[in-house]
Amino acid sequence: MTDEDPGVYVLPITVDYGGRELTITPTAVETDRGLVLIDVGPPGAVDGLRTHLRQLGFGLADVWCVLVTHHDGDHVGGLAELLEHTDAVVATHPAEAPYVRGEQEPIKGDADDYRPVGVDLELVDGARLSTVAGPMEIVETPGHSPGHVSVHFSDHDLLLAGDALVADGSAPLSGPKPEFTPEMERAAESVGRLADLDVEQVVCFHGGHAEADDERIAEIHAELHE
Repeated sequence: MTDEDPGVYVLPITVDYGGRELTITPTAVETDRGLVLIDVGPPGAVDGLRTHLRQLGFGLADVWCVLVTHHDGDHVGGLAELLEHTDAVVATHPAEAPYVRGEQEPIKGDADDYRPVGVDLELVDGARLSTVAGPMEIVETPGHSPGHVSVHFSDHDLLLAGDALVADGSAPLSGPKPEFTPEMERAAESVGRLADLDVEQVVCFHGGHAEADDERIAEIHAELHE
C-alpha cells in the first residue's frame, strides 16, 4: 500500500451493480503462503481483480485465502466465480457463515445476489493471521451485518474497515450509512471499538484509502451518539 505498509495492496474496481456504477475496494495482503484477499466484490469483479493482481506480479491462483468481512452481495457476489480459478479457503465470522453458505437468506438484497459457497474457517474477535505486513487481527464490528469484521495491522497502525466506516462522501471518513445498516446502535458501538485502536490510516470498502486516524474515528463515534 505504501513503503511503510509492505505487502498490503488496495484494488479499486468499478463495476455495474444493481443498475448503477459502483466503485469498491477489495484488498490483497501478502503472506508466506500467497495472498489473502479481503472481500471480492459483486459479480463481474473478478476480471478487475485479475488485472490488478497481474500488475502486481500475481495471479488469481496466488490467492490462498478469501476473508469475507460480511455477506452483502457487493462483497461476496463474485466469490463463487473467483473460486473457479483458485482453491482458496474461505474465512468469515461464525455469524456470517450461514449466509455465505446459503443456509440463511441474505439480510439485505436477496439470494440471487450471489451463489453460496462453503466456509472453511470461522474467525472470531482477536484471531490473527501472519502476513508480510505483520499480524493481521480480526476485529468484530457488528451492526452493518450480524458478524461484520474489520482488520487491523498493529505494526503499521492500518485499519481495513470494511463497511464499518465509509469514505465516499463529502467527509474523508464517516460512519456507516444508516440506510444499509440494520442495527445502527451496534454499529455505533463498533465504531467505538475501532476508535480504541492505534490507527493512522484507514481503507474502506466504499471510498478506499482515507488519511484519517483514531481521533477522527472517535469523533465519528461521538457524532453517532448525538
